[in-house]
Amino acid sequence: MKIAEVRELKTKELTERVQTESANLSQLELQHSISPLDNPAQIKFVRRDIARMNTILRERELNQQK
Repeated sequence: MKIAEVRELKTKELTERVQTESANLSQLELQHSISPLDNPAQIKFVRRDIARMNTILRERELNQQK
């Protein structure tokens, strides 16, 4: 997910997506610990998507405080 796509989402949608992706990440890590994934780089991409979403949420939180 690109940063422009993340910025278009509403705050509520972002928080829901972060929770969903976090659950997905833990599931991927569990699967990878049991047997190797076909694409282990997928874990990195999901982790970075979560970080992007959290960054946008934090920006919005700081902008509301001003």
